[in-house]
Amino acid sequence: QVQLVESGGGLVQPGGSLRLSCAASGSIANIFVMGWYRQAPGKQRELVTSITSSGDTDYADSVKGRFTISRDNAKTTVYLQMDSLQSEDTAVYYCHAQTPAMYGTNKYWGQGTQVTVSS
Repeated sequence: QVQLVESGGGLVQPGGSLRLSCAASGSIANIFVMGWYRQAPGKQRELVTSITSSGDTDYADSVKGRFTISRDNAKTTVYLQMDSLQSEDTAVYYCHAQTPAMYGTNKYWGQGTQVTVSS
């Protein structure tokens, strides 16, 4: 089992920045990918960015050049640096992790943190 706890959401003006954190605990040695998803009101949850255990990263086109995912050396905490925030970035942001399973993968989610971009 993996537990994920997010922090760092809040209200920010357009063009501003926020940094989200996600602390993982439990069976963290088995995690092979972590990332951030977001869900805006009335929309489906979408992948924002991910980072593999080897450090490979991936970004949604809508956030490329503005958002940066990183992690600490112990690989227990991932960060999402969000710059040049726009109103369209308003959503609940969820941390996500996956571990191998007998068939497929185990998927874990944090509780979500609200990010609101508004003047």
